[in-house]
Amino acid sequence: MGLNIAFFGSSLVSSYWNGAATYYRGLIRALNLLGHRVTFYEPDAYDRQQHRDMKPPRWARVVVYPATRAGVYRALEGAQGADLVVKASGVGVFDELLEQEVLALKRPGNQVVFWDVDAPATLQRLRENPSDPFRVLVPRYDMILTYGGGDPIVAAYTKIGARGCVPIYNALDPSTHHPVRAEDRLRADLSFLGNRLPDRERRVEEFFFEVARRLGARRFILAGAGWDDKSRGANITYLGHLGTRDHNAFNCSSLAVLNVSRSSMAENGFSPATRVFEAAGAGACVITDSWDGVECFFEPGNEILVAASGAEVAAILDRLTPAEALQVGRSALARVKREHTYAHRARQFETIFGAARGKS
Repeated sequence: MGLNIAFFGSSLVSSYWNGAATYYRGLIRALNLLGHRVTFYEPDAYDRQQHRDMKPPRWARVVVYPATRAGVYRALEGAQGADLVVKASGVGVFDELLEQEVLALKRPGNQVVFWDVDAPATLQRLRENPSDPFRVLVPRYDMILTYGGGDPIVAAYTKIGARGCVPIYNALDPSTHHPVRAEDRLRADLSFLGNRLPDRERRVEEFFFEVARRLGARRFILAGAGWDDKSRGANITYLGHLGTRDHNAFNCSSLAVLNVSRSSMAENGFSPATRVFEAAGAGACVITDSWDGVECFFEPGNEILVAASGAEVAAILDRLTPAEALQVGRSALARVKREHTYAHRARQFETIFGAARGKS
C-alpha cells in the first residue's frame, strides 16, 4: 500500500530561482508511479508562482500557501495524518519555523524526515552558529536525507546526532529530459546553465568566462538568472532564466555542455548537479569541473570529460571533435539510463523508508 507523503519544499511548479525543482519533480513523479501519494506544500514567494513552468501535475497535489506565519500553520494543519512528513531545506520562507513545527506532526506509526538539498550550506550554518536551533532538532528527525555529499556529509550529520543520514542523489527523468533536435538559436561550442550565486561565481569565472576569453573565435552561451550585469565578451550570448521546457534543446544544440559546481559542493565531493544528469539524458557531451566522486557516476574520459581548471576546459574544447562529443554523449546517456534515473532513486527511497519503519 502506498504512502501518504506531505512534502514541504521550495516549489514543484516553478524552477525560477529554484534549482531543486527538477530533483523534486523527478523523484516525486517516480514515487507516484510506485503507488505513493504526495502533497507538495510550497509558499507563494520570490515570484515563483508568476514564473510557473509546468501545470499542476497529475502525479502530485500542489498546495500553495501564503508566505506568512499563519499560512505556514495552515499548511501544517493540512499535513496532519501523513504517513511521512518531509521538510526540505531551502524552502526560503519561515524555514526555522518549519524545521521546528513539522516535528509536532510526529505520531505513532509515521516518520518525519529532513531532506537537505544543500547539505554543505546547512552544515556551514551550524558550524558558524553553534546555538542555531536546528542543531538540537537534528536527533529528533527519524532520518536525514541529502541529495549529495557522500561520506563527509554523512559523517558531519552523524556527529551532531542524526539517527541516520543517507544521500539520494540527483538523477534523470527520461520522460522530461531526453534527446531532441538541435536549435540554431542555441548552437554554441560550449554552453553553461546555472544561476548566479556567491558560492559559484568565482568558479564560473574561471571555468567559463576565462575560457571564453582564451578562445575568442569560439561561441559560448550562458543561461540562468542573475548574470545580467556580469561583464562578458562578444562571443558569449546570455539568455537569462531558461525555463525547463527549453533545457533539452539547450543541451542538444552545443558541442559541449559545462558543469561548474558550487565551491561547497566541490569541496565535499559526491555532489553531481542536476544539470549533469539532465545533459547526459539529452545525450550531451558534458565537461565538468573536477570533484571527488565523479567516477562513481560517470567514467571520466568516456562518459564525461573532467577539467581541473579553466585552462583544461579550454584545452579540451580546443581539441574536441563533433564525433568525439557525440560518442561521449551517447555513452553518458546509456550510463544514466542504466543506473541513474529517478526510478532507481525512488526504489532506494522505499528501501530506506522500510528500514526506518523497522526501527520505529
